[in-house]
Amino acid sequence: MATSKLKYSEEELVLALKRNERTAFEFLYDHYSGALFNIISKTLRDEERAADVLQESFLKIWKNIASYNPEKGRLFTWIMNIARNGAIDAARVEGRKPAMDDIENKAVLNERDVYEDSLTSSSEMKAIVNMLRPERKILIDMAYFQGYTHEEISEELGIPLGTVKSRIRTALQELKQYFAV
Repeated sequence: MATSKLKYSEEELVLALKRNERTAFEFLYDHYSGALFNIISKTLRDEERAADVLQESFLKIWKNIASYNPEKGRLFTWIMNIARNGAIDAARVEGRKPAMDDIENKAVLNERDVYEDSLTSSSEMKAIVNMLRPERKILIDMAYFQGYTHEEISEELGIPLGTVKSRIRTALQELKQYFAV
């Protein structure tokens, strides 16, 4: 799907989305659907169900874009959380816990700047994430790709909830410096 405008700043994109501009939604889908599908499918482990959840997530984004507040976080983080929560809900509806497998072999996506071509491959992303301390990398993986809540991570790893939250916050702050515009 080609859009008439090849690039938007995050602020321009949000304003265009809030005006319900079709090209902005096409841009959003073209530039974010791959990352969101990756997050959803790693949580659900079922590509067909992941495709359904991806479509449900974009519907939810479209219906709720007016509630997005850039002062509370970046657009990618907001839509990623919508997709992640949709995947978690779908896994729970099926009566199972979100998928858990070899943490070391996963790449983590975070506040990636999709407007700049600073990161062009998953191997570059993985290299940056691998710079995190192992205890932070594991928490990011569990929270953002496997769909665990902070409470579930605390229980699964046997570490205090406050420690989980502070390590995730620290890891996100570390990663943010690599993704800053």
